[in-house]
This record gives sequence, C-alpha cells and structure tokens, in this order.
Amino acid sequence: MPQLIKIRPTKIELIKLKRRLSLAVRVQKILKDKLSILTMEFVETVKECIEARRKLLGHFSEAYKALSIAAGYHGYIALEKELVATERASKVATGSRNIAGVRIPSFALMRAETAMRGYSLVDTSSTVDRAAQLAEQCIESIAELAESERSLELLGTEIERTKRISNALEYVIIPGLQATMKYLYMKFEERDRDEKARLKRTKVLLQQR
Repeated sequence: MPQLIKIRPTKIELIKLKRRLSLAVRVQKILKDKLSILTMEFVETVKECIEARRKLLGHFSEAYKALSIAAGYHGYIALEKELVATERASKVATGSRNIAGVRIPSFALMRAETAMRGYSLVDTSSTVDRAAQLAEQCIESIAELAESERSLELLGTEIERTKRISNALEYVIIPGLQATMKYLYMKFEERDRDEKARLKRTKVLLQQR
C-alpha cells in the first residue's frame, strides 16, 4: 500500500502535490528513455569487449610464435640483449565521450615519432621485426580492451543507478503522491458534505423559529 505524505489537508497543498506528480512523471519518462539508450549502448559495448578480447588473445598468440621463432634464430641470450637495450615506455592518449550523461573514456596508443625501434638492424633479422610489430599490436589491443571494459563498468553502474531512481519513482514516490491526492479529495468531499449538512440544519432551525 502506498505511504501517504504527511501534509496539511488544504487546497494549496493539493496544488503543490499536482505539480510534484507532474514533475515526477516527466522525470520518470526521461529516466526510461535514458535507460533505453544506456542499455543499447551496454549491449554494443559488450560485443566490442568480446571482440577486443578475442583480438588481443590472437595478437598475443601470434606475437609469442614470432618471438619463439626469433629466439630460435638468434638465441635467447642475444635476443634478450637486443630487446632490453630497446625498452621504452608506451604513451597512451586519453579522452572521453558523453553517452546519456555518462563520461565514457577513450584510449589510443601514441605512435613513436621515429619508425626505428632501437635494435641493431645488422645483428638482427626480419624475425625480430615481425615479433616487434606484433608486440605493438598487442599493446594497441590492450588499450582497446581497457577502453571497452572501463566503458562497460561505467555503463553498468549508471544503468543500476538509473534503475533504482526509476523504480523509486514508479513504485514509491508517484503512488505516494497519487494516494495522498486521493486522500485529500476524500477529505474535501467530507468537508463539503459536513458543510451542506450544517447549512441544512441551520436552515431548518431558522424555519422553525
């Protein structure tokens, strides 16, 4: 049963309740539209996340094979010496986009200013180039997957929050306002009947005199 709002049974309070009910209904409609948009975006992001994970696993598998071939060709010690000497930090450019009020992050791996990877071209073969190229693809895929998973997390949180507010409006606030308005209408009708009865008794008394 909806819980009544504790207010004075006056016409002014009834007008205020009507305004609050109208606002609550409009907000509920907006929230339902927002929830629909968020849900569609969530489903699309799930698909993107699955595809990004599949792509990452594929790149890791290819990179591992290429690295194994390079290690077999050059030897682990010589290859490790070349790779350690060329270590460098990867930079990721960040941004965001707005989806129904949710700030969704975007990550993009920044390319090096020079195409040279730093290892000796004389002492290495094309197998090392292939392994390095696939390693870069792995890092790009990691950034892509991180973007998808973070977006999924933010969208899921916002969907749950929007659902809670929408449910509160639909099952608590709006029914409470409607029940309180109905109660006030009953009070006003009761007052009108009492007033009419009082006037009728007064009229009868006046006629008897």
